[in-house]
Amino acid sequence: MTETNLQMAEDIPALDVRPIPRAIRHATVIGALSAIRPGRSLDLVAPHDPQPLLRQVEGLEPGVWSVEYLVEGPEAWTLRLTRAV
Repeated sequence: MTETNLQMAEDIPALDVRPIPRAIRHATVIGALSAIRPGRSLDLVAPHDPQPLLRQVEGLEPGVWSVEYLVEGPEAWTLRLTRAV
């Protein structure tokens, strides 16, 4: 992560889903995303590339979220999801 990204991350909430039971991970993320205001972001930390989750989020809110990969594995993936204005 660059210094600029680190500075920006200070006011961006992070959700690490690795300790959350698999059965409720997607619901947890979707609930957290519902609290993000337009123009704001959430950093998501996952144990793998969360493509199934991203497809689910896109299906629920088409075109609302942009995704930026900050860290791409191998032990953890960090993505910044930003809600459209």
